[in-house]
Amino acid sequence: SLVLLPEMFASGFTMNLDAACEEPGGAAERLLSDAARRRGITILAGVATRGPDGRGRNEAVAFGPDGAESVRFSKLHPFTFSGEPERFAPGDGIRTFAWAGFTVAPFVCYDLRFPESFRAAVRRGADLLVVLANWPAERSEHWLTLLRARAIENQAYVAGVNRCGASPHHAYPGRSLIVDPRGVVLEPGVTAASSGVAGWVSGVRDPGFPVRGHEHHVVEHR
Repeated sequence: SLVLLPEMFASGFTMNLDAACEEPGGAAERLLSDAARRRGITILAGVATRGPDGRGRNEAVAFGPDGAESVRFSKLHPFTFSGEPERFAPGDGIRTFAWAGFTVAPFVCYDLRFPESFRAAVRRGADLLVVLANWPAERSEHWLTLLRARAIENQAYVAGVNRCGASPHHAYPGRSLIVDPRGVVLEPGVTAASSGVAGWVSGVRDPGFPVRGHEHHVVEHR
């Protein structure tokens, strides 16, 4: 099984580095590692760490059934409108890991709005794209639409896991879901009133509509 937890799962999205950030291998990550090992599963979750420059790193980290770290990805696009780039440094590239026959590429929240990052992951072989988020209710239709778009345009499975509940500034609707390469929702999103969501993914990329094989690269001339 692959268990997904949202962005900054232990604290919720915050600019308070002292409250959210731990060293790699800190208490939150030990909890994830121990849970993965005890249950024989893979867990991918959002965590916050602090880099050598003093700024935070908004990360997705996975631990496999042996409790060892499988991947560590840092959010590529800090959320400009909240001032996140002032507190959190951007990541430096795509990361992938293998799980149950899939090549999984994690992303974090605002990354969802940048399709070129997802295409870069697919070109590296990713066929399961995972988005961990704290996506607010007022933009929930964007969340649903963009997850389906990333699946359709890349002919890949997409799993989005979003926070439920509320902060002093936003309500978070949940609506976690899994989308297949044709844009069909396999596991519908739940609302904030639900206690949780469990989803499963099975199958491979459908080769019947090979749009990515018809891709042309356009060079702009100024």
